[in-house]
Amino acid sequence: MNKFCLITNRNKDADLELTNEIVKYMTLHQKDCVCVDRKENCGYTSNSSSGNKGQTFSEEIEEDVDCIIVLGGDGTIIQAADSVCGLGIPILGINLGTLGFLAEIEKQQIWTALDSLFEDNYSIEERIMLHGSLIEGENVESLGIVLNDIVISRSNFSRIINISIYVNGELADSYRGDGVIVSTPTGSTGYSLSSGGPVVKPDADILVITPICPHTLGARSIIVSSGDSVRIQINENKQPNEEGAVAVLDGRPAGELKAGSSIHITKAHEKTRMVKINHVEFFEVLRKKIGQGGEKG
Repeated sequence: MNKFCLITNRNKDADLELTNEIVKYMTLHQKDCVCVDRKENCGYTSNSSSGNKGQTFSEEIEEDVDCIIVLGGDGTIIQAADSVCGLGIPILGINLGTLGFLAEIEKQQIWTALDSLFEDNYSIEERIMLHGSLIEGENVESLGIVLNDIVISRSNFSRIINISIYVNGELADSYRGDGVIVSTPTGSTGYSLSSGGPVVKPDADILVITPICPHTLGARSIIVSSGDSVRIQINENKQPNEEGAVAVLDGRPAGELKAGSSIHITKAHEKTRMVKINHVEFFEVLRKKIGQGGEKG
């Protein structure tokens, strides 16, 4: 790899001290480096090529960039993945946050990791993504592409929502509750996990549908093929004005829903390409970062 783009979370590297050190190291090794969200380049507000709304990473990232290096936490990595997925450029995450489950590299490993990139000593892991559309009557609006999850939840002023879940047009479940999460395997260790959903290996080709605080004992997570079509419909409640809901794509509010509105979710054509250097197994990372199980006996 010879040309890199750095995306820095300014809350994690406020003075750009680490960012500048990486730039100097790349320059020393005669590598090209472009920075996003630095003071001299921070005027980026355009939408990404993937069509996602409200993203802050620029379309001006050149297509011949070999690797995007993200300095921040999981949120920054997810936002970068959603924003640049249309470019197909592999992403390496450097953890400057707390958990950093998606980040391949910890801060103390940066220089060794950069040397591995310079020497082409790495592999690429592809992660599936989701595409969501808002359906209201005859109108269909694309909401964008996400790496983690699409969440339909009650709005601030609604007490509860009544939803129906359809898979390939067939009714799978209906219940009243706080909402539902449709996640990729990557997103299974996020909101879905905290809502009682299963942990899924990131290379699995499935989707996870997890209810949020359902008012029934029978509602549980549903596993479907990534090729399946999922539709979440908002139904009328017994009391008026109680069906207000919102759609949230990877933490980004994407639209208000009312009775009769639906969110259509399918696997996106695009994929997130993650750089792997350490080759640490998934369950080892899971144990260390989320506390699954104890130490090896």
